[in-house]
Amino acid sequence: MNNYTRCLLLLHFGCKTNIIFAIEKQMVTFARTKMPLSSTLIQWYQTHKRDLPWRDISYPYKIWISEIILQQTRVNQGLDYYHRFIERFPDVTSLATASEDEVLKYWQGLGYYSRARNLHKAARQIVSKHNGLFPNTYEEVIQLAGIGEYTAAAICSFAYNLPFAVVDGNVFRVLSRLFGVDTPIDSTAGKKVFKQLAQEILDTAQPGLHNQAIMEFGALQCVPVSPACNECPLADKCIAYSDNQVSALPVKRQKIQTKERFFNYLFIKAGNQTWLQKRTQNDIWKNLFEFPLIEDEKLLDKNELTQHDYFKMLFSDIQSDVHIRSVSPPIKHILTHQRIFAQCVLIEIDVKSKNWEQFVQIQIDELGNYAVSRLMEILLQNHLG
Repeated sequence: MNNYTRCLLLLHFGCKTNIIFAIEKQMVTFARTKMPLSSTLIQWYQTHKRDLPWRDISYPYKIWISEIILQQTRVNQGLDYYHRFIERFPDVTSLATASEDEVLKYWQGLGYYSRARNLHKAARQIVSKHNGLFPNTYEEVIQLAGIGEYTAAAICSFAYNLPFAVVDGNVFRVLSRLFGVDTPIDSTAGKKVFKQLAQEILDTAQPGLHNQAIMEFGALQCVPVSPACNECPLADKCIAYSDNQVSALPVKRQKIQTKERFFNYLFIKAGNQTWLQKRTQNDIWKNLFEFPLIEDEKLLDKNELTQHDYFKMLFSDIQSDVHIRSVSPPIKHILTHQRIFAQCVLIEIDVKSKNWEQFVQIQIDELGNYAVSRLMEILLQNHLG
């Protein structure tokens, strides 16, 4: 452990010198064994790694796409999306020249749509500032839209073998248990400590392989719940295992309170025509399409809907031609920090209102051409089959 790391840890842990000594002891133990930590991880990785299309390649574009997809998505869910996305956008230029609506459509179902918007923005940055060539330095990579320290380290180590340690959820878990560190991983202090620990143990001769190994180790071996510690090649060196603290680590601060929201969607039909709106506010599903929406403090019945100010405004000039045909059963849709209760109100009209300039009029059979949220997908499936 270098002096900088020791000072950082001392400043953070204060009088908890026992933690500092434990970490130093771990470092010394790994250094003296015939099989250092990185070598153990790499050996395990070469035996147990999954066969994934973004591995064993040095093409930064594909590595970048895979990392963004996997930020909030499990591998088994993201794999098909990766293939589909790469088939349509095989390089930076094809992504940069596409419309944002098309990029969002190909991202549909993955959620966290800011990832797709940032991908598109970054591709255009690469074309305009780097002549379409993916930058090859950490300093340039991290300046791209949507790329933080973890993603920049992953791209630079995997594509260019640069010595930057990755720290994702899997790495946090491995390091926290191995070194017995109970600092919350989502705190500022914790992020600094774990980042420096990850850098300390990095095999700078083969950083890409090391990073892949420790991430895969956390994904398959040092899993969140009930890991097979008796089969772990690091069990004899793991402080959490020896102290019976595996289930207690890593530590996270108290979760953010979940917010409840109530969406009343208006599926307005006039023959084979319907209307959509685009979400343009800085909120969930930005720039995705949806039916006209009344968000309220609850789901509204027919009478409450017709008395709602926004409903009155929408249909003020065609009141006698508005027919509410049905209100769907409520749907509960769970996001990371939001719980959404939604229903779809089927409304048939005889003539179009003049109050809908903000809406897009389309044929109903064209709904599949528009990028929508997973909640809208469910509503469409229920109403259109």
